[in-house]
Amino acid sequence: MRARTAIALAAAVPAAAAAAAAALKAGHWKLHYSRHGIWLQPKPRPRCSECHGVGGWWTGGPNPEMDSCWCWSDRRELHIRLLPRPPIPEAPPF
Repeated sequence: MRARTAIALAAAVPAAAAAAAAALKAGHWKLHYSRHGIWLQPKPRPRCSECHGVGGWWTGGPNPEMDSCWCWSDRRELHIRLLPRPPIPEAPPF
């Protein structure tokens, strides 16, 4: 019974990773990760009629600034914090 479970799990992990990668690409998300957390950030939509996938445009004037397009700036960034490491005790245990 355990061998079957291990084989099923080994087959499910690559399939889940491929499905997650396809969902991120189709949903226009960018994935960043580190030991401190996982971040999902929106990307500009390539077929946007206003910014054409660039993400915004520059305003004129002496101090130009970039105006963000609605296709990605109004979407929420998702952040999953990972559990922190327990603090190291200052005194030895004995």
